Amino acid sequence: SGQHRVPRATVKLLAPVGDPEKVICVGLNYHDHCLEQGVKVPKEPLIFSKFPSAITGPFDEIVHPQDTSELDWEVELAAVIGKRGRHIKEAAALEHVLGFTVANDVSARDWQMKRNGRQWLLGKTFDTFCPLGPAIVTREAVEDVHNLWIRCSVNGHRMQDSSTRHLIFGVPTLVAWVSRFVTLVPGDILLTGTPAGVGVFRKPPVFLKRGDEVQCEIEELGTICNRVV
Repeated sequence: SGQHRVPRATVKLLAPVGDPEKVICVGLNYHDHCLEQGVKVPKEPLIFSKFPSAITGPFDEIVHPQDTSELDWEVELAAVIGKRGRHIKEAAALEHVLGFTVANDVSARDWQMKRNGRQWLLGKTFDTFCPLGPAIVTREAVEDVHNLWIRCSVNGHRMQDSSTRHLIFGVPTLVAWVSRFVTLVPGDILLTGTPAGVGVFRKPPVFLKRGDEVQCEIEELGTICNRVV
């Protein structure tokens, strides 16, 4: 309605889901993101994870770890599970989704791509590496989740500008796929991948530094903005 019970400036918004059982992520899930790094489009979803302790609020600070010199941004559409399920049929998959929100899959590229046997987990799951929000927009309120513009800016400069229509695997496919392996429960968060424009594949590469401000926005879902400290 636009009629707020308290003034927005007087409150601090927390992440809409603060302690989920699972944070499930998808890699290489936009055609333009595959193109920018010169890799083949996956035939099956590439799944990894973050620990729930990575979650932080939509306007909270991103802590730049001393252990990395290659901190990067990834704006992502996140789906929030609302109904328990295993071996979910793709045709019924959206019935298990409560709604959608904006995420930033913050990544330490040196840990993701060069260290720890090139397993992605550690580079993806430092504390504060999953800003989330500003709210959950219910599934019924989103006209077409596979046709939303998705953008990321750093210090006001547009870095990512794409559309969810470029997703390789859509939300129903991902929900059905993940549920083959694990039981999805209410509150689980599914990050669906990022489009082209990340820092590591720019020429020359661009990485976040302390003092930078990262803004991630998705049409109909809202905007999150986080300062790197």
